[in-house]
Amino acid sequence: MTSAEAIAPRRIPGTDLAITPVGLGAWVLGGLWWGPPVDRDLAVATIRRAIDLGINWIDTAPLYGHGRADELVREAVGARRDVIIATKVGVRWDGAGAHARSDLNPSHLRDDVDASLRRLGRDALDLVQIHWPCEGGTPIEDSIAALAELRQQGKIRHLGVCNYDPDGLRQVLRAGPVQTLQTPYSMVRREFEGGLREAIAAERPIGVLAYEPLCRGLLTGKFQATARFGDDDLRARDDRFRGPAFLRALAMVGRLEWIARRASVPVAALAIAWVARQPGITAAIAGARSPAQVEANVLAHQLLQRDDLPWAEIDRIVAGFGPARR
Repeated sequence: MTSAEAIAPRRIPGTDLAITPVGLGAWVLGGLWWGPPVDRDLAVATIRRAIDLGINWIDTAPLYGHGRADELVREAVGARRDVIIATKVGVRWDGAGAHARSDLNPSHLRDDVDASLRRLGRDALDLVQIHWPCEGGTPIEDSIAALAELRQQGKIRHLGVCNYDPDGLRQVLRAGPVQTLQTPYSMVRREFEGGLREAIAAERPIGVLAYEPLCRGLLTGKFQATARFGDDDLRARDDRFRGPAFLRALAMVGRLEWIARRASVPVAALAIAWVARQPGITAAIAGARSPAQVEANVLAHQLLQRDDLPWAEIDRIVAGFGPARR
């Protein structure tokens, strides 16, 4: 794929945002907890390649490299406003900048939004998401009210949340104009299929943005019998990359690779497309460290438009792996 192709965007319910089924995640580009940081020029080239190939939205956060990801997005996107930027708020670092916690105090949220506007060089933020549930005791109603006020002021266009469980999500949806949930979902992590999907059906339609559709790279096909990471890589402490869970995942990937070869696509594209076509999912967020990885991931758009793929067979392979738990 060398040029942008026609990709049907998907409308987020209750908003004017129409996003491509695959978005670019900026966490790895931020350089924190993913091993050696990506070179700045390479990171900017990665973002621009995603846009060139038709991806119309980017997911970032202040947490990603202490704001570095935001700065890279600003440099890559420039003055363009046809690229939708989704960001997050609520993280507060300790004095050393080593540990983050969720502080959803209205004052902190206002400061966080203003700081994000400055880093991203925007007058308004397309989608602002609470990064994870509050650890400081602030009622969610107060947090949502503060963000809704910023929306009225024109600083925020739409609101969302990330990493909420079913009970928390029900409370969020009753608290105010929240239109999206960002949650982990992949072939090996399928909690969304239970209570979260049921909570949304019971309350009201919202957009669901699935992160880690490649399970931190586990479903890319690049790992063999072992996986080794440095202490600066969060996967060094991820149980899915060791022991029986890792070997079972590799066995599943091996079966998927056979199908991917027949379809002439990387297994990563197959894994992303599988997530993006699941009931209730609006789009999948796929990270990348290079233009080449973006080119592999965005092939998922082509797969979503093909009717010759054995999706039933793929579903059986995934079901045989069983619902994973973190």
